[in-house]
Formats: sequence, structure tokens, C-alpha cells
Amino acid sequence: MSTERHINPWLIAVSVMFATFMEVLDTTVVNVSLPHIAGSLSSTIDEATWALTSYLVANAIILPMTGWLASTFGRKRLIMAAVIGFTSSSFLCGLAPNLASLVVFRIIQGATGGVMQPLSQAVLLEAFPPQDRGKAMGFWGLGIVVAPILGPVLGGWLTDTYSWRWVFYINLPFGQFALSGLAIFVRETPI
Repeated sequence: MSTERHINPWLIAVSVMFATFMEVLDTTVVNVSLPHIAGSLSSTIDEATWALTSYLVANAIILPMTGWLASTFGRKRLIMAAVIGFTSSSFLCGLAPNLASLVVFRIIQGATGGVMQPLSQAVLLEAFPPQDRGKAMGFWGLGIVVAPILGPVLGGWLTDTYSWRWVFYINLPFGQFALSGLAIFVRETPI
């Protein structure tokens, strides 16, 4: 008799898609807020673009190291640490008192977010049987396609309705939901 409980793989898919959606959303959600960020933090728009560039560069640097990090620390530990780091740095971005601290927090956000896409794909491929992997990747791809489209719309609405800081605070519920799902439904792979 097996002691391992059966977990519906679609619960895993929803959990990893929330993590990936949050990360991809942040590639575009800040774009429309740059004039407000620049004005609020007493910088030029050209200087404020470092909030975008730092995120993308950190994301690109960490991406190729994901496989090694996952084999060293374990997939579940790494993706959970990434979600915690991403969500925490999002909160800190929202609290940033100046442009320098915002750029530093965006670097942390990009570095922790960079591992989420490949790890979520690996987790999905492990969770689903071969005949269902196409459906799972299609579902996951939905989040990847919708997030960058929704980013500028959501970013503009949040900035106009509340303030630019809310483009970062919006990650808090996504991060909490993703973290809860990952903790409950994803099993650790052997290191």
C-alpha cells in the first residue's frame, strides 16, 4: 500500500501558472508607470528606465543557471524560494524611497523571477502523464500570453486609480496564492 497521496496535476498547474503569470506580468506592468515613478522619485524618465532594464538583465543572467540551481537545491525548494523572493522584492519595490533602492529591489525581483518559467515547465512535465502534457503546456502558455498583454492595461489602471506603487503590490496576492499551492501540491524532487 502506497503512502504517497494522489494530487490532481491541475492543482499544480494552477499554482505554477500563478507564479509564472506574476513574473511575466512584471515585464510590462511597470512600463506605463515610468513617468509617475520618475516624478515621484525625483528622477528623469531616462533614469527611471533603469527600473525596467535592471529587472530584465537580472532575469536574463539567472535564467541559464536554473537547471544547476534546481539540481543543487531541489525544484520545489528553488521555486518556493523564488516566489518568496519575488513577492518580497515586489513589496520592497512598492516601498522604495528613491530610484537607487527601486533598482536594487528590481534586480532582486528579476533574479528570483528568472527561475520561475523554466522551473514551472519542469514541474508541469513531471506532474502530468505524457498524454496530458500538451494540455498542461497549453494552459501554462495561456498565462504567458495573457500576462504581457494585460500588463500595460493593469499598470495604467493601478497607477491612475491608486499610485505607481500598486503595480508592485499587485504581486502580493498572486505570490501568496502561488506559494500556498506550491507548498501543498508540489512534491520535492530528489537532489
